[in-house]
Amino acid sequence: MSAPKLPRDPGIDLLRGLSILLVIFNHIGLRIPLKKSALAAWLPAWAPGALNFNGYEAVFVFFVISGFLIAGNVQARWGGLGQVQLRGFYARRFARIVPCLLLLVLVLSLLHLLGFEDYLIHRPGQSLLGAVSAAFGLYLNWYEGYTGYLPGNWDVLWSLSIEEVFYIGFPLACLLTRRLWVLVPCLVALAISLPLNHASAAGNEIWQEKAYLPGMAGISTGVLAALVAARCPSPRRSFSVALGGAGATGLIAVLTMGWILWTTLYDSYLLLLTFSVACLLVSLRWDGWRWPLPGLGWLRAKGRLSYEIYLTHMFVVYGAVRLYKAWGADAALGYLWYPPIVAVCWFLGWVVARYISAPADQTLRGLFLRDREAEPREPRTDTV
Repeated sequence: MSAPKLPRDPGIDLLRGLSILLVIFNHIGLRIPLKKSALAAWLPAWAPGALNFNGYEAVFVFFVISGFLIAGNVQARWGGLGQVQLRGFYARRFARIVPCLLLLVLVLSLLHLLGFEDYLIHRPGQSLLGAVSAAFGLYLNWYEGYTGYLPGNWDVLWSLSIEEVFYIGFPLACLLTRRLWVLVPCLVALAISLPLNHASAAGNEIWQEKAYLPGMAGISTGVLAALVAARCPSPRRSFSVALGGAGATGLIAVLTMGWILWTTLYDSYLLLLTFSVACLLVSLRWDGWRWPLPGLGWLRAKGRLSYEIYLTHMFVVYGAVRLYKAWGADAALGYLWYPPIVAVCWFLGWVVARYISAPADQTLRGLFLRDREAEPREPRTDTV
């Protein structure tokens, strides 16, 4: 029998699309900053920084969304977190994650061996074997924390390490605790520990950004939001709208006033971010998205392809930056490079999804799942 399917939520797709757009803008902005372009004169003072330097915050948005969708899918498929089936859970995670990861690592390894400058692993203490082991061992974040940044296409895998380590342990924790009254306090403790865990790694800038526990705190917040959305009766629409409005306000505040919030809240600004996203997600699940989205279909499409785009967008960024420099590197016209880079990132993500990840996902599910469930594809859950 086919498992029930969570409805696709255009609001969640839009939120993921915004997040992957901010990640792309961040990686472009480090090389072609908007603040040096002619467009900066026409934008509010805060806008260039908000557009170029919210990639890290966007990944935490992805963490919360991922936890929300994974927990929601488990509840819909098996009736509760305590009833999760390990084989089915791990098979779906493997089928979704590994094909694209394997292909990416193979391509990056080849580019390194061929000597392409943007893909060379050259820092002391780093090697191709070490990077490959870290990518597949899900400790690339730790590897970077102790050896330095890897080239950009490798570097994006730090969040995958956090997410998948969480999901290795998550179903085991659900089965060991069985009862929500045991599991929920553990999730709450992890979720609210985000500022403390983030601050505790302050001595190492890279590790502070990429440590396991802060990212897992964000994912736990998403799991809690899914439990609230599924188990609490849907309230009056006025309350749901107010909750969504509060979440949207908090998210916008972090994205537009991040530096001000950092100087007042310090590491707690990340907690404001994750709980704001959680409120927004609960509201969307309770009330749905009731507003039209004219002209934003492309952003929703990017959200649905966020995993593929996340893994591949640095190929586009590096290539575009090479062209930008070859054509004179006119900083004033740098903003003109953003739309074509975003478009090509979307196209490359679509190609990878259409011809690699989707067919591989379907094939591997058929191999790994005993009942060969002919279920509809569930909403994408990965940040990376």
